[in-house]
Amino acid sequence: MLRALIAKRSLHSLFPRHGSKPNITRHLSTSPPPPPSSSSSSSQAELRKYLGYGALVIFCGVSTYYSFPFPENAKHKKAQIFRYAPLPEDLHTVSNWSGTHEVQTRVFHQPENIGELERVVKEANEKKTRIRPVGSGLSPNGIGLSRAGMVNLALMDKVLEVDKEKKRVRVQAGIRVQELVDGIKDYGITLQNFASIREQQIGGIIQVGAHGTGARLPPIDEQIVSMKLVTPAKGTIELSKEKDPELFYLARCGLGGLGVVAEVTIQCVERLELVEHTFISTMEDIKKNHKKLLSENKHVKYLYIPYTDAVVVVTCNPVSKWKGAPKFNPKYTSDEALQHVRDLYKESLRKYRARDITAPSEGYVEQDINDLTFTELRDKLLALDPLNKDHVIQVNQAEAEFWRKSEGYRVGWSDEILGFDCGGQQWVSETCFPVGTLSKPNMKDLQYIEDLKKLIEKEKVPAPSPIEQRWSACSKSPMSPASSSSDDEIFSWVGIIMYLPTTDARQRKEITEEFFHYRHLTQSKLWGRYSAYEHWAKIEVPKDKDELAALQERLRKRFPVDAYNKARKELDPNKILSNNKIDKFFPMSDTV
Repeated sequence: MLRALIAKRSLHSLFPRHGSKPNITRHLSTSPPPPPSSSSSSSQAELRKYLGYGALVIFCGVSTYYSFPFPENAKHKKAQIFRYAPLPEDLHTVSNWSGTHEVQTRVFHQPENIGELERVVKEANEKKTRIRPVGSGLSPNGIGLSRAGMVNLALMDKVLEVDKEKKRVRVQAGIRVQELVDGIKDYGITLQNFASIREQQIGGIIQVGAHGTGARLPPIDEQIVSMKLVTPAKGTIELSKEKDPELFYLARCGLGGLGVVAEVTIQCVERLELVEHTFISTMEDIKKNHKKLLSENKHVKYLYIPYTDAVVVVTCNPVSKWKGAPKFNPKYTSDEALQHVRDLYKESLRKYRARDITAPSEGYVEQDINDLTFTELRDKLLALDPLNKDHVIQVNQAEAEFWRKSEGYRVGWSDEILGFDCGGQQWVSETCFPVGTLSKPNMKDLQYIEDLKKLIEKEKVPAPSPIEQRWSACSKSPMSPASSSSDDEIFSWVGIIMYLPTTDARQRKEITEEFFHYRHLTQSKLWGRYSAYEHWAKIEVPKDKDELAALQERLRKRFPVDAYNKARKELDPNKILSNNKIDKFFPMSDTV
């Protein structure tokens, strides 16, 4: 606009508005016109040029300043000139629990029964429109999300049949784990094992190969004895160990790419009370007792705290019918265990306010920290300076002290005891690798952790706690990361984490970049050496073409990709159940 105004003004100076036309003939005559003042014209031109530049810089600066929104507690003005248009009413925004992946779609189906589901799948296949199956949205990598469209079974959440004698239950796949447990507890049965949280839909938890912990207990897909699959090409098919076993095992951990899981029959176990024992150990002691801990406990996990030698050991076993629950008087109350963390938060808050680094803005009302749980306190502490290694080390040391003062026992039903407060929003990478057998563990699980901790310290990664290590028996589902032809092989699962304790977009972006650097270090230094593969719900698609090709080749070495793609072509030839991740992981071609 400024250039146009300058150009217009120049034209007016050449063509005055007094009704007279320019005397071109005079300029063409042999007698040259009187020359204009060179100093006057050049100074005016320079003035116009710099005025134009100045106006352009001011305009760009103002536009930039007002175009970028800031968080509510930022000390900057909020956007006033440019406003985002509201979303259309028919546009659904779907994000995963961690807030790390989000899509917007106009196609979001929620059928109420299998007939409606069959109709939705059939129509989508005829129109060749995608309807990716999505569960509760708990997968850290958003494996169920798709902009093109989704189908969700949250309204198909009923317990259909209970066989108390066989301890089996048939349910609709949209039922959540906690709803299922509550629905069958009066029959005296429950699930064999649990993941960390209870909000997953049953269809989703089996499709991604989720697991609990216990070297004798397989991943959750192994609990499925039959299933009903709604496929685009063949309609509804029933699969079991007796009916098409090859496809049954493939589809149990089918990543939602072979059909929409509508119903499953689950092998349950007797409902028992468990006693949980939590105590602090060291890596040296763990090495001495590792085989015993794995073999003598039904459930066991280790929580390592980076930059410390502390290892939190959590074991869970059925309460003895003869001895009952152990008697234990804790040395510290819950408040006393948390006080060290509260004190660190108060001290850190004062320090960062004094230095004006990421301190809360004026008008900030501090929540009563006495009402906060440990994980909430940890989030608040990390939010002050999440990528400062020294600060993270302080937080980790406070966590070690918290667990030392929290040693003790807890008794409850398995669905209450086996859960774990994972903390707030986060980035997670979890790998699975073989570690021998229960009778002969090869100790690679502990060596992996030692190498990982050395890598963290060498690279000065601001790694928060915990590094979580769990175990499982093998699975017969070939697409499971714990799949094995050896019935006695066991696997270790190791998860690394970085929390997203802030809503500030810039800070979340910085944490995300640091996490992927952290993950890349483990990938390049450890995965190949230990034959480790990422959990399906936590594996991300690389942006680099060469890295993607390497990932595809690596997946092909571990999993039956050709068999999986063959089944996809037969059951979903139009790929209506796929999304970008499935297409990238398993390209439908012979070459990578």
